[in-house]
Amino acid sequence: MGTEQHITPAQAQPTKATMKAILQDEYGPADRVLRLADIDRPTIGDDEVLVEVRAAGVDPGTWHLVTGLPYAIRLAGFGVRAPKTRVRGLDLAGRIVAVGKDVTRLRPGDEVYGIGEGAFAEYARANQDKLAPRPKNLTAEQAAATPISALSALQAVRDRAGVQPGHKVLVIGASGGVGSFAVQIAKAFGADVTGVCGTTKVDLVRSLGADHVIDYTLNDIGDTGQRYDVILDMGGNRSLTRLRRALTPRGTLVIIGAEADGRWVGGAARMLRAPLLSRFVGQKLVTLVSSENARDLLVLTELIESGTVTPVLDRTFPLHETRAAIRYVREGRARGKVVITL
Repeated sequence: MGTEQHITPAQAQPTKATMKAILQDEYGPADRVLRLADIDRPTIGDDEVLVEVRAAGVDPGTWHLVTGLPYAIRLAGFGVRAPKTRVRGLDLAGRIVAVGKDVTRLRPGDEVYGIGEGAFAEYARANQDKLAPRPKNLTAEQAAATPISALSALQAVRDRAGVQPGHKVLVIGASGGVGSFAVQIAKAFGADVTGVCGTTKVDLVRSLGADHVIDYTLNDIGDTGQRYDVILDMGGNRSLTRLRRALTPRGTLVIIGAEADGRWVGGAARMLRAPLLSRFVGQKLVTLVSSENARDLLVLTELIESGTVTPVLDRTFPLHETRAAIRYVREGRARGKVVITL
């Protein structure tokens, strides 16, 4: 990591009831507001389980929750002046060590993956309905790279876009977390897939099964004259006008990402405009709010265990280098997913 300044672990050994976790008490740059500390292990509810975390995924949304930007995030329930949740991290893979009295699907000792609360820690709590058995052919690190990004991709392709065999699908941001899954899942649904990415990631997108790849540093999505039945946009920086020009007259645009500058609403403004405009045009312009559920995790497990879908894991960071992991993702350097290991 070169001259990277790590978060220094506490010297004292934790007691049985504590754990190491990355804490955040205020909004701001990750290098300033995140710290490694010993805290009490979380208490679980009746329908929750306690997971000993082996790996936790990092995605662009982590940066937004750490910085509290755009400000709309704070108003969405994450805390106006300070974060309501002190420990970040949602994607996880690990082993169940305790279950609530109403938990029926899972038991201690099960290896699981899914969505929890406070995954950047040695232990995290999770609702049983957001976990599934870990795919047999995945490591914990690969499994932790999967849940939120793969669920978003699956629901965008299957539910919001209704991709059918023969559809021409354009995936913008095809080398990222959601995009790398979207390319593979759209192919599994029988689509002709074009991926959009930067020069250094063209080979990766081709390896995922994309039929065509557009290097956005050399060509715009409209340069080929091709029009698409479906556009899945993770990029967040193209106008609705440009995207609509690349759609067929009855095509569907699904906006999944909103990565754009702006302290108040950021790229969310475009996500708000799309469904309003959709009322007045022949094209279907929609956004995605993904559902975190075990049912779709099991669908993903089938795709993964059959070899149809494979998580793209760029690199891993130990827990005490969480700040560096978030910065790496924010800088756009990741090819696929980044994961914290414990």
